[in-house]
Amino acid sequence: MHCPFCRHPDSRVIDSRTSDDGLSIRRRRQCPECGGRFSTVETSSLTVVKRSGAVESFSRDKVVTGVRKACQGRPVTDDDLALLAQKVEDALRRTGLSTLETGDIGLAILGPLRELDEIAYLRFASVYQAFDSLEDFEAAIADLRADHHPAEG
Repeated sequence: MHCPFCRHPDSRVIDSRTSDDGLSIRRRRQCPECGGRFSTVETSSLTVVKRSGAVESFSRDKVVTGVRKACQGRPVTDDDLALLAQKVEDALRRTGLSTLETGDIGLAILGPLRELDEIAYLRFASVYQAFDSLEDFEAAIADLRADHHPAEG
């Protein structure tokens, strides 16, 4: 790690602490050249391979942006969307994979969005799963109804 003060190419770790959420480590460092002290935060990264083949880092903001369109006009707050994005990231991290495809993210969004708002879920699913007929909507609605009124046995 280059020193931010003198650009020396090395630094010494003085202290390391796990963050509150346990997903990152805060390291206090000191430059052996100038003596300057600074902090770094280390996190594990999730890489996303897009349909085009381009590779980029996972972004909760992109999850929120994509889901926000489906939530237009619905009683969903920014806090709700932030929590949904956190749930999606947590689910993706639990897979143990460091490289994901966009389809994996879409699948991870469906469950939490269904719990948050069923209309937004239908909107998102209709685009993500490429509904192309009324039957596709009817099948999705039937699944939602089955969850509300499970068959008595």
